[in-house]
Amino acid sequence: MLQIRCKNNGITKSFPEGTSLLDVYQEFADDIKLPYPVVSAKVNNAAQGLKFRVYQNRDVEFLDAREGSGHRAYVRSLCFVLYKATQDLFPGSKLFIEHPLSRGYYCNFKKRGGEPLSEDDVQHLRERMQEIINLDMPFRRNEATTEEAIRIFQERGFSDKVKLLETSGQIYSDYCTLGETVDYYYGPLVPSAGYLQVWGLEHYAEGMLLRVPDWNDPSHLAEMVEMPKTFEMFAEKTRWDIIMRLSNAGDVNKAIMRGHASELIQVSEALQEKKIVQIAEEIARRVDNGGLKVVLITGPSSSGKTTFCKRLSIQLLACGLRPLSFSTDDYFVNRVDTPLLPNGDYDFDNIETVDYHLLEDHVMRLMRGERVEVPEYNFTTGKREWNGKKLRLQNDSVLIIEGIHALNPLLTKNIPDEAKFKIYISALTSISLDDHNWIPTRDNRLLRRIIRDYNKGAYTAQETISQWKNVCEAEDKWIFPYQETADAMFNSALNIEFAVLRTHAEIILASVPKNCPEYAEAHRLLKFIHFFLPVSDKEIPPTSIMREFVGGSSFKY
Repeated sequence: MLQIRCKNNGITKSFPEGTSLLDVYQEFADDIKLPYPVVSAKVNNAAQGLKFRVYQNRDVEFLDAREGSGHRAYVRSLCFVLYKATQDLFPGSKLFIEHPLSRGYYCNFKKRGGEPLSEDDVQHLRERMQEIINLDMPFRRNEATTEEAIRIFQERGFSDKVKLLETSGQIYSDYCTLGETVDYYYGPLVPSAGYLQVWGLEHYAEGMLLRVPDWNDPSHLAEMVEMPKTFEMFAEKTRWDIIMRLSNAGDVNKAIMRGHASELIQVSEALQEKKIVQIAEEIARRVDNGGLKVVLITGPSSSGKTTFCKRLSIQLLACGLRPLSFSTDDYFVNRVDTPLLPNGDYDFDNIETVDYHLLEDHVMRLMRGERVEVPEYNFTTGKREWNGKKLRLQNDSVLIIEGIHALNPLLTKNIPDEAKFKIYISALTSISLDDHNWIPTRDNRLLRRIIRDYNKGAYTAQETISQWKNVCEAEDKWIFPYQETADAMFNSALNIEFAVLRTHAEIILASVPKNCPEYAEAHRLLKFIHFFLPVSDKEIPPTSIMREFVGGSSFKY
């Protein structure tokens, strides 16, 4: 017999070796007070599916779909049901689960004959998915030698999965089955399709939107939000990926193995510079036409806002403009006046943290041609200081304001729209592991932040991970609602980025202790980043946005 301690209730019970987590849960269920159905678990702080069998003493925590790994297990399983439905109804078709969008997941679907997807097709897929769920078909995970797994996927024409496994370096690999349908998922699934009671499927653009449960209330669908500009930014990146023949991790790894890493870096950097030039030229055009005086730049944590601002300033200079810049951070209220979170901590992401009335007054005075003394915030003392920094806009000047609240209408509500140019920047990852395993954009930014915090000596990986949930909640509240108001969007992700980040992240993530809650996320990130072959950052230019995180930038921050 072995001992299982349930972290949900602190109770320890004895079980026979080889007991599944599903059976363990049945023993503890009466004492576990979760408001939503359990969908997965953590075993010694590592995510596992409920069919995982225990052979040694373990700590187990059961999870519903509100928790990150539980939500991911639910969504992965839903994707498998959708894929099975496509194969049952349209044999030989291709499904590409490309990226999160509108609080769901955008799916590109290609019929074998190339016919366009219709509303009737989507309706039939919905009906087949519901049939699979009503039958409560079990998900099964099978372990095989990597050679055998590759053979299985080759027989089914899964070139994306073949390339991924061929470059994984693993001796054994898993593959999953749902009925007779075979697929690959790199994380846990729910035990059976009957667990998936909350979902939706909509015809969206030329593909479909797979709708998933709300993070905070998994008993309801996440509210659908139209995001046409974000969709177009993803589509633009996907088009370039196709041109460069880099759609997934296997493509990137094969290119690295052929010695093309340097070329991939150069092309990715060139594409980003081209986009920055286009934005700068559009700003210059609007300035010449009269009226435009202020450029507002925002984006979520670790999107590369600071380096983007500096590179944009250089291109504006090349257009004959003189950019003046400051951050909304300099208009923070004194720390003693900062709003508080329910737990008593400072809520640094709240819009009320910024003295936006003063900021707008200064901007309007600058637009009138006045000389204005602007503050500088001292983060050590927690006070706003007046150090004699004065700005004045000339006829060829443009004011650049950067910060997480830059697109919030409260910040510039009295400034005419024609006087503002709004830019949203984020690392919108378009590279996937394979056709059915996307990479969350937040994972890209979290890896960047972990590396930057560690290199600066600001936080350990454990500390950065522990703060990440609050960071994401603040982004959902204060940044994402305004991203679609942007005049231009910029994607700061590079095709080869994860290969470069791996060389920095491995040792940092490995330092997270196994006995802390943050280990689950560190373990997941390590597992996922190992799908990419490592690439040195020596070819990354000193002006690259990547340098903001891995170090070696020629810009002063």
